Amino acid sequence: MTPMHEEAYDDAMFAFSTGDYAGAAAKLEAILTVAPGHFDAQLSLGMAHCRLGDYVRAIAEGHKAEKLRPQEQLVHTNLSLFYLKAGNKAAAEHHGLQARIASWRGNLAPPKPAAEDDAGLGLAKARLPVPPPPDQFPDMPWKQKKNQGPPGEAGG
Repeated sequence: MTPMHEEAYDDAMFAFSTGDYAGAAAKLEAILTVAPGHFDAQLSLGMAHCRLGDYVRAIAEGHKAEKLRPQEQLVHTNLSLFYLKAGNKAAAEHHGLQARIASWRGNLAPPKPAAEDDAGLGLAKARLPVPPPPDQFPDMPWKQKKNQGPPGEAGG
């Protein structure tokens, strides 16, 4: 992404964050005319149209983002939201499932091998020495019993 696109995208996101969804959509469309493969702009354009209440256009823009990154979790999360808002529960559930599957794909990488010094669980490392208890504990007046005199007299 060129610095010009970054600045234009930042301007569009500022407009979006201030509630100017129409302005954000216009700025995002301008970015996409010169950089049609700008994934973040494409993804954000769909959300801008969703916020404007144009769910048909949001779905169309969401599918364009899906073509750029078909296994991206956020693409399917957004499409699920757009379809739900448009009243198509079956398509919303489909994309919700696709989002979940996409999140699992990211977690399928094998774990990195542990370094030799970290071969254990990490719990068996040397423990710090336990300090000895103090020789004398501080006075705790709230735990001391009041001096009670013979019955009938007030304690002191």
